[in-house]
Amino acid sequence: MATTKTTSRAAKVPALPPVDVELPRWPALDRARRRLQVVRSATGRVATLAGACAGACGLFTGTLTGAGLLADAALTLGGLATLRLWKPEGQQRAVATALYLTPGVSLAALLIGEQLTPGIHPVATTFEAAALTAWTVGVWVARPAEVGRRMLTPPLPEPAAAELVPAGPLVSDHPAAQWWAAKAAVKGGPAPDTVLDDVEPTGPKSMRAIIRAAAPGEPVPDISIRRLSALMDVPEDEIAVDPVPGRGAGVRLLKVGNPDETDDLATRWVKHVAPKGMPGTVLTEIQVGTPGGPVRTIPVTSTSITKSAAREDT
Repeated sequence: MATTKTTSRAAKVPALPPVDVELPRWPALDRARRRLQVVRSATGRVATLAGACAGACGLFTGTLTGAGLLADAALTLGGLATLRLWKPEGQQRAVATALYLTPGVSLAALLIGEQLTPGIHPVATTFEAAALTAWTVGVWVARPAEVGRRMLTPPLPEPAAAELVPAGPLVSDHPAAQWWAAKAAVKGGPAPDTVLDDVEPTGPKSMRAIIRAAAPGEPVPDISIRRLSALMDVPEDEIAVDPVPGRGAGVRLLKVGNPDETDDLATRWVKHVAPKGMPGTVLTEIQVGTPGGPVRTIPVTSTSITKSAAREDT
């Protein structure tokens, strides 16, 4: 009797896709890491100078060679231990390790080579001095140990620059405000440390605006009408600097020129009709409409008669 044996294989679970999780920055830790980077960089510079001094002494005497080799081995292996701690395996780690070992191993080879040459030989000493110079310049400029460390631990990004604060007060784009900032508000001008805002024409040759102190909380300085008149070439009696109703001393109302009078029916009645034909009368309302049609009564004030209503038949 034949039997059939069956085996069941567990279904292969697909690998989960990698997920990048951005951890929140810890400012205190980032500052500590930046300080540690500075200390490491300074230590590398000092070690390079110490190695150059040990190599220079080895050209003439072997008294300090042993101590130099021990210090070189301690610094290189100690730094390598911190470099490889908790770092992932792979080609990048191998390359970074080789770069980190390059300065220490090459210096050890140079110190040992100096001791293998007995005495001071002109050719050998010249070759050793050239090798020491090349080692010092190469390590100081290329910094292979630091490059290897950065391959495994990239440097922290620089902190964001503080938002620039504009120097001086903001000036309106209006030509009068620009002129005021360049001529009147400068040091030695009639209105230093002020800004012109809310410029409003009141006629072909008249305007009004708000003078504001450039520094918040400071009053507008006393403005000489005479100096301002000379600067603007406008008669003194056509310039006025008055307080702004309901506002403090940080703003002032500037009036320049004589504004045009309101040209409406009430003004025309008082100036032209009443003195000649109906003395003492005042126009109070006007009826607007068409013959046989609806009639609309409008009270007459300085602003109630619009141009469109004035053109209708009365």
